[in-house]
Amino acid sequence: MVFALVGLVVLALLGAVHRYVWRRFVGDTTAPGSPLRRAGTVAAFVLPLLSIGAMTSGRVGAPFWLQQVLAWPGFLWLACLLYLTLALLVGEVVRPVLLRALARRDGATPGTGARTVPESATAGPAGESGTGTGTPADVPDGTRPRTEELVPSHSAGASARSEAAGRTATEPMTESATEPVTESVAEPATEPEREQETEPAAGPLATSATAPATGLAPGPSRRLFVSRVVGGAAAAAGLATVGYGTYGVLRGPSVRRITVPLAKLPRAAHGFRIAVVSDIHIGPILGRAHTRRIVDTINATSPDMVAVVGDLVDGSVADLGSAAEPLSALRARHGSFFVTGNHEYFSGAGQWVDHVRELGLHPLENARVEIEGFDLAGVNDIAGETEGQGPDFGRALGDRDRGRAAVLLAHQPVVIHDAVEHGVDLQLSGHTHGGQLWPGNLLAELANPTVAGLERYGDTQLFVSRGAGAWGPPVRVGAPSDITVVELASRQA
Repeated sequence: MVFALVGLVVLALLGAVHRYVWRRFVGDTTAPGSPLRRAGTVAAFVLPLLSIGAMTSGRVGAPFWLQQVLAWPGFLWLACLLYLTLALLVGEVVRPVLLRALARRDGATPGTGARTVPESATAGPAGESGTGTGTPADVPDGTRPRTEELVPSHSAGASARSEAAGRTATEPMTESATEPVTESVAEPATEPEREQETEPAAGPLATSATAPATGLAPGPSRRLFVSRVVGGAAAAAGLATVGYGTYGVLRGPSVRRITVPLAKLPRAAHGFRIAVVSDIHIGPILGRAHTRRIVDTINATSPDMVAVVGDLVDGSVADLGSAAEPLSALRARHGSFFVTGNHEYFSGAGQWVDHVRELGLHPLENARVEIEGFDLAGVNDIAGETEGQGPDFGRALGDRDRGRAAVLLAHQPVVIHDAVEHGVDLQLSGHTHGGQLWPGNLLAELANPTVAGLERYGDTQLFVSRGAGAWGPPVRVGAPSDITVVELASRQA
């Protein structure tokens, strides 16, 4: 019941956001019935369906090829939707500023061909203007707009029509030279043009100044012009952000290096280097080439040990086993170790544990091994509790010699308090992706004690990797992917 309610809320929110994005990018910038509006409307329905398909196809057991077809457009659109929406919200602040600036400019330059009509003339009673049509009384008859001639005032009567007809028949050249406005109203406007011309009059920012008249066909209204400028700038900013974030993921993770002093580490283990990699997320988007880039990057650091800290895959061994095979090429003096993450339990954790063992990695399922100068322990992810395979700190750390330094591999940072209780000196985790998509780091901070980097909790230090891959959209903004070489330092050195 709760899951259904959450799903309905999420769908309603997605619908509202898509409606807003459609209105600003399509409804406010295109003419009704135009090809662009039709294309934008179709996209507003198709893109969210692709996103829903990308998120659900793996869970419902769809063929892997279909998952791949849906994943790229569906997940990329989610990232685009986020940053297009954020850019449009910034545009809401800019929009009224531009409208006011254009209104002032149009009202301050009457010498460029536009005639400024005072507000008192346009809004005043007929007795003050002398016509009742909003045309100033001091404007000569020969230069009044033709709209006055076509709709005569009550005081002028039929004589105004006869004067207008005579003047039109006898002075064609003079009129075209002295009355440029009459040319723009001589022909009826088309429907899109009429909509564009009359739209500003309905807004609160409409002024009494007439638009500059040049004798050419009328252009976009001020409001339409601003909508197109703001929409174009928002589209450029949002899409550029997603493009750069996608490039960062496909390029592969960078290498970070940190030094962590451990009080109990013996002098012999000083300088021991652990290559920490988490959240590789092999799946429908990031496949074998992604795994190969990560392996090559790790091997180039010449680590003493490799720690793969969960969320290796997003799919079954049958679909992704071959994409994980480059892991067999990992090289480290003391080997490579693996612990499960929450995504392994969505993908058949038992089969993946067996498969990574076949590839030469050493799974630590609530287990511990002795490494040169310290104990290395690993616990299952808390998502395994649903299958009776959750973390067991007593089994992994309960009977060890606390005089030795202990390093713990645990996918989620939230187990840090258990690590403190069991005397762990350093916990290595992932899971958060560093937020992956700004401002996602703000949400990640609500659910995790540490989002990225090294922090201390009592006598235990916690290091959280931002991860080497990406979940969902293959995009990272404000949280670049990384592989971290953690160098242990002895205080006795």
